[in-house]
Amino acid sequence: MVMASQQGISFNYYHTSVMQEKLLMGSLLPSGFTRKLKHVIVGSIALLMRNSNRTTDGMFVRRRNPQAPQTARRPSIDGMHVPARFLKDTKASDKNLPPTLTPRQAGDKVANQIQYDRAAHTSSAAVLPATGARKPIDIDLTLDDEQQPGDDGKGGKKKKRGFRFHRPSKRTLRWIIIALILIILTVGGYFAYRILVASSHIFKGNVFTAAFSSEKPLKTDQYGRTNLLVFGTSESDPGHPGAQLTDSIMIVSIDQKAKTAFLVSVPRDLWVKYDSVCTFGYQGKVNTVYECASDGGKNEDAGQQALASKVGEVFSTDIQYTVHLNLAVLKEAVDALGGIDVTIDSPDPRGILDRNFDWRCNYTCYLVKYPNGPAHLDGEHAMWLAQARNDSGGYGLPRSNFDREANQRKIVVAMKDKATSAGFLANPVAVTNFIESLGNNIHTNIDASEIKTFIKVAKDIDSKDIQSISIIDQTPAILTTGTGPDGSSIVESVDGLSAYTSIQKFMKLQLSGLGAISAEAAKVDVLNGSGVSGAAADLANSLEIDDGMTVSNVATAPQITGKYQLYDLSGGKKPATLKKLQQVLGMNAPTGTSLPAGITSAASFVVIVGPAAAGSSSSGNSSN
Repeated sequence: MVMASQQGISFNYYHTSVMQEKLLMGSLLPSGFTRKLKHVIVGSIALLMRNSNRTTDGMFVRRRNPQAPQTARRPSIDGMHVPARFLKDTKASDKNLPPTLTPRQAGDKVANQIQYDRAAHTSSAAVLPATGARKPIDIDLTLDDEQQPGDDGKGGKKKKRGFRFHRPSKRTLRWIIIALILIILTVGGYFAYRILVASSHIFKGNVFTAAFSSEKPLKTDQYGRTNLLVFGTSESDPGHPGAQLTDSIMIVSIDQKAKTAFLVSVPRDLWVKYDSVCTFGYQGKVNTVYECASDGGKNEDAGQQALASKVGEVFSTDIQYTVHLNLAVLKEAVDALGGIDVTIDSPDPRGILDRNFDWRCNYTCYLVKYPNGPAHLDGEHAMWLAQARNDSGGYGLPRSNFDREANQRKIVVAMKDKATSAGFLANPVAVTNFIESLGNNIHTNIDASEIKTFIKVAKDIDSKDIQSISIIDQTPAILTTGTGPDGSSIVESVDGLSAYTSIQKFMKLQLSGLGAISAEAAKVDVLNGSGVSGAAADLANSLEIDDGMTVSNVATAPQITGKYQLYDLSGGKKPATLKKLQQVLGMNAPTGTSLPAGITSAASFVVIVGPAAAGSSSSGNSSN
């Protein structure tokens, strides 16, 4: 059976129908051909007709003119003058006529159908059936199965068919999935390559190997803390005088178990003695140590080690890691993060203003001018704020360098928050740009195998658990200002020009976890209610030496039962001290918030030692 349904093509009807019928009936093929072979030959010829656009009689198909009127171009058998002998059996004895052709009926969806009696082909002889046995054949060679625009068979307008979704095959789906995986791997590989290249400029060791290794524990000090020295220089700013001076120095101490951290700024003008001779002499400000040891920045490792050693000596701190940043990293890193948010908190109700950098815009702008409250900073403005200290007039920064250091600590915490946020980490472009900004402007002694651990630690520590400590604001004072041997303005310890006892004691409290207790400055009275001489004095010494507390009074109280009684008279304002006292005394809560009758105290806490706590090891040196 030959099917023809391509719109816009018409055949020579007489030649086509006669040739097709003769082929199908086998009259043009030798009688010795089998029925199966005949069908194969007929099918092959029909296939050639379709591929070559020819009819069985060798004629080319004709294309209709789509611009012609419907009635003029409709090549159906209904509108053609065909000799009657081809439409009607006028001679029953004529055995060579084709079967009756029936015009296509309106609305008929079957085109080019040839119906014939299969029983007539059961014999090897190609004999046409008798007139009475012939069945009508409906041949529609108009190739007009699809209705033309404007012709729906009823004179109306044809409606457009809606979109039909065809479900793709399993093979197609498989190739689509493979293509998507390849695209993801290619894009992911591109970003991974950029990150690895940038990271190799930052960290020591093999970054590629470290990326597939397990987390490596970080180095710690005697208190189990990891300490980093972060310092910055300005060599990226060509117009900056003293580009190798470390005007920003900060100790970052991390407690991995407690998931807490604190930041302490080291005053750049702190007077120290050098470990080796320098162009500045044998002593000077701490911000010159890196420049001297690194030979003006030529020996990076030597400069980092020398500065870490000197700061560790002054602060009695074991510094395991160093991070050297230049000025450009702040600008590029903050921009890569999409900006950061800080809170301006100035004693001046107007906020802060520093015109030290406005020469860059010929004093037609304010690079550092903010009201008190939240402020969103891009990279450039974060960089200027980190350097602002009211150098050239302005307001809101009365402590100069110390205010600058406080703002630097705010910026560091804000960057940490943004860099570890879920939205940022889910953006591969932003992460890559951020790491590349660090790779171009940062040097560290951190090994590549420790990267994963540092990232995990940074994510685990909440911003509210990061304490920013100002060493200049301690009571009693630890530091003071004065004039150095070279006549410059300096910062020195209250113990003397090269004595650091007060600084070291302060830092020990911070590292041992007692910094918050020291900051609360709570006073504790210890009373002996055990009847054992010296029991209160022993506890008082332990609280002062081991726990960083201030014991204001040791006395005798009426005897009690049990181990201890603890009274909180602070009104809940000294939570760190209360927590530590409960830990030392083995109590879950204070005994009360008011003292028993007959006992008075002006302290924040009162501890009464009972007989069960006194034991038999009391020194007996004091009645208390």
